[in-house]
Amino acid sequence: MTQIAASTGNNSCVDALQALIGNTPLLEIRFRLDGRPGHIFAKYELMNMTESIKDRMAAHIMRRAYNSNALKLGDTIAETSSGNTGISFAAIGRALGHPVRIFMPDWMSRERVQLIRNFGASVIPVSREQGGFVGAIELVEQYAKEHDHVFLPRQFAHPANVEAHCLTTGPEIERQLAMFGQAANVFVAGVGTGGTVMGVGEHLRRAGRSVHVHPLEPANSPTLRTGCKMGKHRIQGVSDEFIPSIINLDELDEVVDVWDGDAILMAQKLCTELGLAVGISSGANIIGAIQLSERYGSDATIVTVLPDSNKKYLSTDLCNDEPMRDDYLTARVNFDRFVARR
Repeated sequence: MTQIAASTGNNSCVDALQALIGNTPLLEIRFRLDGRPGHIFAKYELMNMTESIKDRMAAHIMRRAYNSNALKLGDTIAETSSGNTGISFAAIGRALGHPVRIFMPDWMSRERVQLIRNFGASVIPVSREQGGFVGAIELVEQYAKEHDHVFLPRQFAHPANVEAHCLTTGPEIERQLAMFGQAANVFVAGVGTGGTVMGVGEHLRRAGRSVHVHPLEPANSPTLRTGCKMGKHRIQGVSDEFIPSIINLDELDEVVDVWDGDAILMAQKLCTELGLAVGISSGANIIGAIQLSERYGSDATIVTVLPDSNKKYLSTDLCNDEPMRDDYLTARVNFDRFVARR
């Protein structure tokens, strides 16, 4: 694949990778909350090329860039990322013959850094003293000004981020729900860039359909509610210190809050009770979906995503004992089983 990509560097090469991206299973997860039966639906995004939902966005942005001639053979791809996007651009970029440089806050998990480097990309760590996530964005822009032949995906601002999920994730959810005899009433997802919640929401609401679309963020660090970085949290890839420009809160329903400790416990429970090897943000999204099932009732069809795998969190608190608090949802939930459709 690398040899083909290096010789052509066009959309045919992106298309050649498409069999590895998207068309992930939709799971119906059945549970009991305080003894009462319920169910929610979740896209199992671990089945993508790098075990992350970000592969969808990375491939689509590169396809758009080839179309517009903004990305050419041999250009360096440089991006700011908390991990998953960096891993996606590292893998897909290298498969298509591009050097890749990822500017990443230096407090992200060791596995993220190692995976990016294993794909042959460079990691430029950015400390809190250098400005953290906002500083990393400034540094990648500076790098592009100082070097020729650099392509910046700009995931936090690129409309193709939203478009990727409107064209792929949303239609897949709709098609797979139909296999269960269902149609979405509610969608909820954690906000990193906001591409998933905006894009899926746009598709599900097309033609005036009434679907509630909720963004989710850590209760420890309510960026969407405040407009700036507040507090600290451990849900990597969500609430990255600012509100991305592709997010339009006026088009969304109210924000759902989840404590990071609860998200960790829920991710552990998904693994130990259902065998679903998911990351911390997946735990957060499941909590958000179950919270909304209480609000909208047992007849509502509530959908979320499981963005990535637990392999990127092995050095984090996901693999440690997390104390349970009385106000956490996880202690009230017992999982029964899940059914998958693809």
